[in-house]
Order: sequence, then C-alpha cells, then structure tokens
Amino acid sequence: MTTHEPWPAHVGHYLRTLAIDVDDHIDTARKRLHIKFGFDRPRHIAAYRAWTDGKTVELTGRVLGRPPAVGGNVGDHWWDNLLNTYRRFNASDVPGLPLVARFRNASALTTTNDEGYYQVTLPVEGNASDNAWENASIALEDGSLLTPQPVLQIDPAARIGVISDIDDTVLQSSITDWKTAAQLAFLHNARTRKPLLGVAKLYQALQAGTGGARNPIFYVTNSPWNLYDLVDDFLDLNAIPFGPMSMRKLGLHDGETFGGGPTDHKLHRVTELVDRFPGLKWVLLGDSGQMDAATYSAIVHAFPDRIAAIYIRDVDPSSDTVRDKGVDALIEKVSGTKVPMLRVADSVAIAEHALQLGLIDASALAGIAADVKRDAQRPTLTEATVQKVGGKVADAIGASPPSPPGDPGS
Repeated sequence: MTTHEPWPAHVGHYLRTLAIDVDDHIDTARKRLHIKFGFDRPRHIAAYRAWTDGKTVELTGRVLGRPPAVGGNVGDHWWDNLLNTYRRFNASDVPGLPLVARFRNASALTTTNDEGYYQVTLPVEGNASDNAWENASIALEDGSLLTPQPVLQIDPAARIGVISDIDDTVLQSSITDWKTAAQLAFLHNARTRKPLLGVAKLYQALQAGTGGARNPIFYVTNSPWNLYDLVDDFLDLNAIPFGPMSMRKLGLHDGETFGGGPTDHKLHRVTELVDRFPGLKWVLLGDSGQMDAATYSAIVHAFPDRIAAIYIRDVDPSSDTVRDKGVDALIEKVSGTKVPMLRVADSVAIAEHALQLGLIDASALAGIAADVKRDAQRPTLTEATVQKVGGKVADAIGASPPSPPGDPGS
C-alpha cells in the first residue's frame, strides 16, 4: 500500500529531528523543575489491557505523577469535562523509573521511557487460568504502587477473532465534522458519549460466535493513550465486550508526528495480530470516515485466506459522498478475492450478513435489532443540549421569586 507524505522524506526527517531536539530541551527543563519542587514522584500506574498468544505477553502502560481524571457523570458541566480532558493530555509522566513486571511465574525489570511509558515482554510460564482474563502485575522496584494488569487469554477452541476500530465504529465521534468531533472529545465524558446503534449486542454476538468458544475482540484505534480510561469506562458502561486496545503515543520519540501516520499504525497492529494467531480467521470492522477500508484491503492482499469478512460502517448513510466512492473502489479491488467486504448502514446489516457466514447465532439477530431501536431513542448531542437548557429555563420560570430585602423569608 502506498502512502503519500506531505513533504519529501529528507525534509520530514529534518523536521522530526529538530522537533525531538526542542522537545528534549523542554523535557530537561521540566524535569529540573519537577525534581526541585517534588512533582516527579510516581503516584499512579496506568496498566493497559494486554493479550498473550500462549508464548509471550507484552505489557504496556504509563507511570504518572498524578492519577488520571475520574470517569465523570451525566450531569457534569461542559467545563468539568474540559478540565478532565486537559488533565488527560497534561499528564505528569515519570520517565526513567525502574519497574517490576510479573505474569504467572515470570518476572522482569523494565524502565519507563522519556514520556513515562513502559513496555516489557515476558515469557508465559505455568498453567493458564480458566478465565478469559488473567492479571499480570506491575509495580515500582520497591513493590509499591502494585497494579493489576488484565491479560486476555485466547480460548484454544476459538476459530474467529475480531478487530475493531473505535471512533465512529463503536463510539460516535463525528470524525468527519471537526467541530462536532472536538465538542464530543473535549466537552463530554464516558457517560454522555453515545455508542453506534446496536453495537453492544452485535459485539456480544460476535464474541459468542457459534462454536461454543469465546472469540477474542481487539480494538485498534488512532486515538491517543491519554483517552484510554475514557474508552475503557465507555465500554463498561455500555456493556460492550472488553478487549485489549492498541492506541497511539503522542511523543515525538516514537515517530507518531513526523514518522509513520495513522494508516501505518493500524496496518502494523492489525498485521501483528493476524500474524501472531495463525489459527484464527478475522472479522475486521471500521468506518468510512478514515482510512480503515484502505488498511483492511491491504490486510486482505497480505493474508487472503485469513480474513472472514470486512464491515465498513458508513458514517453518513443518508447520502452518497466522495468517501463512499473511495470505499466502494476498494471493495471492488477486494472483490477478486474470496473475502466479502461491505459498506454497511448499521449493526443490523452487519448482523444479517454475519449470520449468513455463520459468524453469529440466529438467536442474536432479534436482540441486535432491538438494541438498534433502543439506541436510536437516545437523544442526539443537539437534543440533549436543548433538553438540558430547556430544563434549566423551566426551573427558573417555576422558581419562587427572591424575597425582598428585609423580608422574613430572606
């Protein structure tokens, strides 16, 4: 797959080197201030959900100088959500910190990088648990801040794996409308964000499959790790199956800004999963708002016998757009393979096709359709705002007038 850079490679390399140099100087100055005023003490370990292929487990997370923002409530004001968003992106990371990681009988020492992230690979030793999730642990070298890290174990009887995008595939993000996308991202929380219609029951059905084994679900997104807690809370609140998440780092040292782009990130992660689990066929889910169709079509050509189906949610199913034409052109390219790739309007369309392929049980279809109707009745972003403002106006109209000065009721 060809990617087009906005500038020649040598210019991109120069800009990235310059940006890293500036970033290093800023980091050095910040670290001196943090050491001087005692801000660099580790207070929280963000341990991201991981997975094992039975041979190794890779643990990823971040050490922070302050706990992340709390999940939020339905009644939170927009400024509360904005403040929490600021806290997520202004995380006080703790670099150069020794940590001890453990999983079953294996342990290893690792150190956080310049942005406070750790990444360590452990061999898998000892017997597997009977549960789908088993906890690894991560702690400071002295044993403090001991934090469980969930690890997904793949059912040996599973024959299907699911890889899904998040924005506009699971979580309504309106990524094609930057104003609405920004409002959703910065002014809302996990309790006020809406799922795509019917996605909870659909993903539950895909996870259950038809063979009695639990199919694994993985989430690969271009969203930054700073939003991990929000997305994890969102999945929990909406009964959407948990799965390991692969997100992006914002640090310049990882090449996320001037190096590989979003398409490269997804392609690399999806390729890794398909390659690491040769016994699974894969269902890939994305949306037409980004480059998911291009990424998934490249996966088909790299692994033509490993993909069971591709579903691309149409972000604006009521109209034909340039994005739709681009997705349809990629569908035409994939049509020469045995892999079905569809641009779909909703979860029911995905479920009906998945049922034909034997990916879900027929009994799940009615529940998915009912879930679509229920989710459709939730107020939109605009409707919720109008209802909230209208309620405040009604309260103000119905309230008793204030007592005049000197009145006994004052």
